[in-house]
Formats: sequence, structure tokens, C-alpha cells
Amino acid sequence: MAFMNYEELFLTEALAFMRPTTDPIVALSMALQLFRGIIYGLVLYPLRKAFFEEDKGYLKLGLIFLGLTVLATFGPQLGSFDGFVFTTYPLFYHLLGYPEALIWIISFVGILKLSNKYEHKRIARILPYVAVGLMVFMSIAGYLAALAHI
Repeated sequence: MAFMNYEELFLTEALAFMRPTTDPIVALSMALQLFRGIIYGLVLYPLRKAFFEEDKGYLKLGLIFLGLTVLATFGPQLGSFDGFVFTTYPLFYHLLGYPEALIWIISFVGILKLSNKYEHKRIARILPYVAVGLMVFMSIAGYLAALAHI
């Protein structure tokens, strides 16, 4: 949020559809990402061999996520093909989310690759639960703090 200056950008007329960063639900959003993770897990589970056991499977997974979640979304989302064609937003707003999306995809695929590579080690089995637990805890704490300021 600080790097991309979302607080100021979300207040512009072009991004007025976004909630302000001070909205409590925005603070809770990290905890709510668990639901997105469950959906991804359910979708990817039947395809796990294609991505996790093949050469360059992780690269294929990253490209699929880039294509389906950023470039070719259903509907005219900012930064998508349909967004470029069907909306009147300036190019700046379309390109705004690309750095975050690329960092997210690279991190997602990298963490998956590392967790599969070291799945036999105890730390690799415990660390994801600790990381997710911390994210959920901090998200809920941020949500409660934001509620206190309303």
C-alpha cells in the first residue's frame, strides 16, 4: 500500500469504486484471502501433477495465473485485455496493478516450489501455518483497530 501509494490513488475519481484504505474491511482483507486460497487449492488440486511434477511446471502455473487472473479476466477489469478495449480509463490506471500482480504471481509460484522441494523437512511443514496464522492475526488486529476509529 505504501509503495504504490494506494491511499492517495483510491481517492482519485478514476478509482472511486475502490474502498478507502481506512475502511475496516480493507484491513481484514488479508484474512479473507484464505477463501481465495481455498478456491485456488480446489481448482489446482486435480491439476497438481501437471504443475508440480513436470519440468517447468511452475513456470506454466505462473503463466496461467498471469493470463487468467490479470490479462484475460472475465469482464473489463483494469489491466485486462477487455479493460483496455472497453473502458475509458487512461493507460496509467491499467498498468498500475501490474507490478503488484507480478510480485504476487512470482511469490505464489516460488513459495509453492520451495514448499514442495523441502516438504520432507519439518520446518517446511510448520512454517506455512505460522505465516498464515500471523497474517490472519495481524489482519484481524488491523480490522479491530480500524473499527475503534470509526
